[in-house]
Order: sequence, then C-alpha cells, then structure tokens
Amino acid sequence: MARIVVLGGGVCGLTAGMLLARDGHEVTVLERDAAPVPESVDEAWESWSRDGVRQFRMAHFLHAGGRVVLEEALPDVLQALDSAGALRLDMLGLMPPTLAGDGPQAGDERFVTYTARRSTFERVLGKAAAEEPDLEVRRGAGVKELTMRVANGTPHVTGVRLDSGETLHADLVVDAMGRRSQLPRWLSDADVGPLHEESEDSGFIYYGRFFRSADGTTPQPIGPLLAPMGTFSILTLPSDNGTWAVALVTSSGDQVLKRVRDPALWSAVLQACPLHAHWLQGEPIGALDSMGGMIDRYRRPIADGRPLFTGIALLGDAWACTNPSLGRGISLGLLHTKCLREVVGSHLDDPLEFAEAWDAATEANLTPWYRDTVEEDRDRLHEIEALRNGLVPTPPSERPAVLRGALNTAALHDPDLFRAYLASRAVLTPLSEIFAQDGVAERTLELAGEHERMVLPGPSREELLALLA
Repeated sequence: MARIVVLGGGVCGLTAGMLLARDGHEVTVLERDAAPVPESVDEAWESWSRDGVRQFRMAHFLHAGGRVVLEEALPDVLQALDSAGALRLDMLGLMPPTLAGDGPQAGDERFVTYTARRSTFERVLGKAAAEEPDLEVRRGAGVKELTMRVANGTPHVTGVRLDSGETLHADLVVDAMGRRSQLPRWLSDADVGPLHEESEDSGFIYYGRFFRSADGTTPQPIGPLLAPMGTFSILTLPSDNGTWAVALVTSSGDQVLKRVRDPALWSAVLQACPLHAHWLQGEPIGALDSMGGMIDRYRRPIADGRPLFTGIALLGDAWACTNPSLGRGISLGLLHTKCLREVVGSHLDDPLEFAEAWDAATEANLTPWYRDTVEEDRDRLHEIEALRNGLVPTPPSERPAVLRGALNTAALHDPDLFRAYLASRAVLTPLSEIFAQDGVAERTLELAGEHERMVLPGPSREELLALLA
C-alpha cells in the first residue's frame, strides 16, 4: 500500500483521505486552518473559522450526483449528514404539476439528495475523518514547498516540506487546496511548468444571506432554484435544520445593482418577485454577505501529450473551478474523488502511467461539466449585458448553446425532457450525453419552437432601478 499526502482538509480533501485510507493506504491530510472541528452544528455555523474557504458561509448545495458518490462510497457519512439535520430533497418536486400526472418512473430515485450548509457538511466530514482509524488529519499544518527529483527525464514530486521544517515523503501528493491552490507557485519555484491554464472572470457578484424558520420547516420552491430575472438572478437553496439560503446574483459590471448590499434594498428586490418573496419569511442568521471576483479556471498538467510532472494529482477546485451559481462545485469534487480512488487502485505503481490515467479520467468524466458550466455562464452574462443596455439579446448560433436554451423551454412541456433537464442540473448526466441520445435533440428543438420561453414574474429594469433609487 502507498503513502499518500492530501493537501487541504475541506470536503474534497477529507473525502479523498477517507476513501484512500479505507483502501488500505497510509494517508495524511494537511489542513492550514488550525481551528478544530466544532462539537455542534450551531457552533460550526456561528464560530468555526475557515479562512481558507472563501465561500464557507455563502449558499451551498449538494446535488444528487454528489449524493450518489457518498451513498456508494461513504454511506456512513451520508447517514451522519442526515442525522445532523440535512434536508432530504427530491428534485422531481420541481416538476410542473401538468407534467407529473403520469406518476413516477423507474430511476426517479436518482433525483433525491441531501442538502446542508457548508459548515454543517464540513463538520460531519471532519468528525468522520477524525474517527477513521488509518487516516491522520493535521490541522494548522501549512505547507511551504514540494520536494522533488527527476525520474526518467520527468520532474517527480516526492513529498512536501511543512512550514515547521518537517518533510513528509509520499508516493502520491493530492492537491485538494481548492481555488487558492499554491501548486502553480510551487512548480514555478522548482522551474517546472507552466501548467496549461484557461482563466476568466465569470462576471458575477453574489449578495446572499441565510434564514431560519421558527418551526423547522423550509419554504417550498416555486420554479427553478436558480431563476433568471432579467438583469439579475435569484438563487434559493433549502438547507439543514430549518435553514435556507437566498442570493441575488448580478453582473459585476452593473454598478447600480451593487446597491443591494444594503439589506433593506436586497429585501425590497426579493419582495418584488412574486414567486420568491416567501423566502423572506424567516429569521435572518448571519450577515448579508457578498462575493465577487469568481474565476472560471481550468488547469491541465500536460504539454505535447506528456505529463509535466508525476507524483501529484490536482483534485476538485485545484484542477478546475467555476462560477458557483449552478452549485456544482462540491458534487463535481466528490465525483473527482471517486475517479481518484479508481485510478489510484489501478495505476499508482507507475508514476507516469498514473499521471496519464489521471488526466484521461479527468478529461472524460469532469471536463465536460466544466465546459458546459462556463458556456452557460457566458450565455447568461451576454443576456444580462444586452438587457441592461436596452437591447434584445442576440440568439445563440452554435448548436450546443441553441440546444441548451431550447431545453429550458421544452422541459416544461415534456416529462422525459424535464427529467433530462434535471439530470444535467443535478450532476448526473452531462448535456452532451443527453443530446447524443436518439431523438432528444430533435424533440427539444420541436417543443421549443412550439412554445414561448417562460418569463418569471418580477420587476422590469425600470422598476428595479426605481426600487434601488
């Protein structure tokens, strides 16, 4: 069995550590944040310091695709999440009543998930990891640099050197440091690379807060959880223990809408949206937080068809991260840990073979999700920019974008297409696979041509500006 060091003790790092330890490997997880795992859900929300996770108290969601990974690989963790108050949510409940008359179908159980605040989810994982007999989790352990040698002409990572001066040797290092991964800097310091990187500002700002009900219930969603409302969007996410998150999502270039940082104006905008005003009916918990500067970024450690280095695997957001409005980050990270476990199990004995297999698994299973998300972000931002400048958005011309937009309309008029739409939203099946199925693209375009695009009720641009004046 191998010696594996995981950098980062967030969701991906702890999940990877537990899976690899259960496979018999000697695993150490290094987490820079020193704060211990809180004893209660409330303490985790109110006082847990997680400086390394920028979005720790922003809206959070576990899609059904992530739930599937936990159910298959860490069922005890999923049970602990349920016991901690996570909300069991059947996404098929969002199906319009006019489509639900045919009743359930085989496989509908795949749309069920459990959702909780990030603080609750990390606490559950932290407690489970601490009890894992063959897993060591060190909190407050900062890493200074990689240790490396050259093997067969390729730089090979042999371990890490901590801020304390201690060196940990490893057969594999896993970079689960998230969006703020220091790997590019460390590689540059070692004259390795550069990594292939694609990066762009997603162009969105989030203004969100959490609420709690007095009786432990959560509001019932009416319409999509992510609702486009002209020049802004509303994100509504049920959560654990009678809590939920609401966020207004705007273009970072829309200076006027930055006024929703004022809690009174934020509430006024939500109150003006008939399908969403009921999400205000709770006690606010925590401050109205804002988050911008979100980067869509993709990294691939391959040059001229050959790995730039061996001995380290980029995992989750350290590999690729996207605008979080679709809530896919955690679920894709869990899917990535599942892939890591499989590749470690079959290829770890040969570092070069492992690097090639890890790249192939990532490209096949994760990259399509990244591409879909970035393309949808660009389409939405293009629409917002046109509308706020008084223009009619230009219809997309490329087939993937045309089909994506058509599915948003067609799904409201066909139960099979609604399930297909949910499967893409829930990180179960990428859109490219859905539209490759016989007749799906044709049926989507046919129905979209027969029906108008749904427009959700809410303030016009002029009414919105008047609310914020």
